[in-house]
Amino acid sequence: MLITLSGLPGSGTSTVARLVADRLGLEHVDGGTIFRALATERGVSLARFAELAELDDSIDKALDDRLTRLALDGDVLLESRLAGWLAHRSTALGLRVWIDCDEVERARRVADRDVHHVDDALETNRVREASERARYLAYYGIDLTDLSVYDLVLDSTSRAPELLVTDIVAAAAA
Repeated sequence: MLITLSGLPGSGTSTVARLVADRLGLEHVDGGTIFRALATERGVSLARFAELAELDDSIDKALDDRLTRLALDGDVLLESRLAGWLAHRSTALGLRVWIDCDEVERARRVADRDVHHVDDALETNRVREASERARYLAYYGIDLTDLSVYDLVLDSTSRAPELLVTDIVAAAAA
């Protein structure tokens, strides 16, 4: 079984991914963890590595190649911004899920998690999302606002993670 889980920062993908993986007994692979491992392999800080990714498309491509191989192997829950797109393009069979959430709510969650002011988190999210949108469009021709490849789009703005998990598990069993 393959499940991909994608969403913008603060949408709840990490929380939901852990819960779904536990419920279904799947390995949970987080693209962010792989990104951090790639930074370590290059001997640079995570912040510096993110800067380098804007200048060097091989960074995103190395991460995405790893995620694509895992998608094709199956029996995993992949969590990353592009996981659904990568599975779709590689023709890996599985459930592709996008978690949507209001921008201000996402900023509030990121601010709480990272101990920032909400306004700072909102600006950080906007800058990060603009960078990712531009990179993914340039590298792959993928528009992150195009949700047509997802089997299930859920809104976490006011729904508890457990309710989203129930929806995803039900869709995976269908």
